[in-house]
Amino acid sequence: MKTGLLALAVGAIISTSAFAETKIGMITTLSGGGAGLGIDVRDGFMLAIAQSGRDDIEVIIEDDQQKPDIAVQLTDKMIQSEDVDIMTGIIWSNLAMAVVPSVVNQDVFYLSPNAGPSVLAGQGCHENYFNVAWQNDNLHEAAGAYANSTGYTNSFILAPNYPAGQDALNGYKRFYEGELAGELYTQLGQTDYAAEIAQIRASGADSVFFFLPGGMGISFLKQYADSGVDIPVLGPAFSFDQGILQAVGGAALGVVNTSQWNKDIDNPTNASFVESFEAEYGRLPSLYASQGFDTANLILSALETASPDDAGAFREALRAADFDSTRGDFAFGPNHHPIQTIYAREVVQEGDIFTNRILGVALEAHADAYAADCKM
Repeated sequence: MKTGLLALAVGAIISTSAFAETKIGMITTLSGGGAGLGIDVRDGFMLAIAQSGRDDIEVIIEDDQQKPDIAVQLTDKMIQSEDVDIMTGIIWSNLAMAVVPSVVNQDVFYLSPNAGPSVLAGQGCHENYFNVAWQNDNLHEAAGAYANSTGYTNSFILAPNYPAGQDALNGYKRFYEGELAGELYTQLGQTDYAAEIAQIRASGADSVFFFLPGGMGISFLKQYADSGVDIPVLGPAFSFDQGILQAVGGAALGVVNTSQWNKDIDNPTNASFVESFEAEYGRLPSLYASQGFDTANLILSALETASPDDAGAFREALRAADFDSTRGDFAFGPNHHPIQTIYAREVVQEGDIFTNRILGVALEAHADAYAADCKM
């Protein structure tokens, strides 16, 4: 990995101007079990900033350590002491729920590159909050649709017991038409899944849907492969993304997962992103890296039209989403959440690298289920 401009340390400030006109505060997870996700968001975001060549943007980066209280403290410091115009970066939905309402109610814009809890898409929506990734349910809804098309009729489903986990199972059930062999909420950060795998084995399920991001997914997949249970598994990209696959290895081969992004989406922006990210960091980009890249480019596109100091004009520029996304077509719904295509992907091996290839579309031009509850 390079150690130049884009290899950032925790707490780093990136600015190419002594008098930066726009300050962006990024609070993300850079240490502990979820660090890979935050590092990828950060690296994708900063790649776009560097490629823009702009000298009027300052990015202040801090590590939330995956702790809500730390995230809140850092938020207060960035808004009150650093006087940031825009905030971004949070990976985890419980941290987003602790931070986002306070940010937007202080007249600061928040652009999420990842977490998309249902409350913030519905009753808790706000004109200053934009989600550039997805609403939490979306990839799980696509997995439910894929399960129907594959003929699964008796799924066992499990996820961690926190907002994104609850949204995950609700999303799967919203589109899945079969019966449930079992439904479990696990502990956030859990690493031993022997009891859950025993229940799956005895359940009579014909499929397993699970949402276990980061290290949780690595632990589950390895233990599942070692258990000898041969019930097919499927899930969202979060449990089969680029950083996770190298740790899981062959245990994930052939598994189908759902994502709004993959490295083989055929458009010039995505091809350039994949090539430049790998050249800069020495690794293939992940879903999270693409979301960081898109978030930065959305901000950059809005800054071409207006300053955050003119909140109304800047908000309209964000809503227009006039940028070239790695995903191709990109638009916001009325609650500032994406309307986008979600794909089914399969885990494959290319040389020594485990990665994904697109199988086909799971849901096309898909919006979230909560927009009608948003009274913006």
